[in-house]
Amino acid sequence: MKILVTGKNGQLGQSIQKLILNYDHHEFILVGREEFDLSSSESIAKYFDTHSHFDVIINCAAYTAVDKAEEEPELADQINYQAVKQIAELSNFNNSKLIHISTDYVFDGKQDLPYQEDDKPNPLNVYGRTKLLGEIAIQEIMPKNAIIIRTSWVYSEFGNNFVKSMLRLGTERDEIQVVIDQIGSPTYATDLARAILDIISSKSFKTERFPSEIFNFSNAGEISWFDFSETIMRLSKISCIISPINSYQYPTKALRPINSTLSKEKITSKYSVKINSWERSLKACLNKILNPV
Repeated sequence: MKILVTGKNGQLGQSIQKLILNYDHHEFILVGREEFDLSSSESIAKYFDTHSHFDVIINCAAYTAVDKAEEEPELADQINYQAVKQIAELSNFNNSKLIHISTDYVFDGKQDLPYQEDDKPNPLNVYGRTKLLGEIAIQEIMPKNAIIIRTSWVYSEFGNNFVKSMLRLGTERDEIQVVIDQIGSPTYATDLARAILDIISSKSFKTERFPSEIFNFSNAGEISWFDFSETIMRLSKISCIISPINSYQYPTKALRPINSTLSKEKITSKYSVKINSWERSLKACLNKILNPV
């Protein structure tokens, strides 16, 4: 299959790139903002006008600066909604299958149990609202041949993310305050990348047409940002003290859900993807960061 991957310079795009040698029965074309700019509908249209048909499109590109989106709602809307709608229309027209990455932030975090795929969304911020609009557009335009994967707390050895920020702050400060009342499940981008590539290689995905669906994916286990930070320091042997605070003590421009844990039963049942524990995957990522080849 010929597969287009957008967002090649992001965490997930780079994670897919490092794994594709293991999936050499597919042809991958990875594009970044230079070739495929989601902030420009003209750029998207031009790319599809000048490139041949793709069997699968994996849309990893997104506007993910949650707080900044409150100041740039139009840009977030263009990238997370309007561009996604355009990609869905082009996928539908060209009979391409689409895998789109969404977020736990489509939920308000007010329920106690992990969120199921069919729980009612109610985003608290611009980022979550624009990502939800992107989901809705795909479902309306592509009743067949689209998969939406909601994920949470993504980190990796690439780019800027929470794990790398904690490692840096831990060497610069004696103490860091981290919120303890926001609960979720971290996701190592390599695990998500592998799940996506395994889904594409699965027999059910290769069928000519399948109903469009939403799936959740993250690593196993539920923790707070405080727990996550403490474990990062412990595994990295950094002596920085992590002090717990509540969300109201660390105000941000965008509201965050208190509980954004995701149930993974549907994706494991349908595609038998492997779900590693969050601590096991964190160890693997830290090894990559602290012991680069």
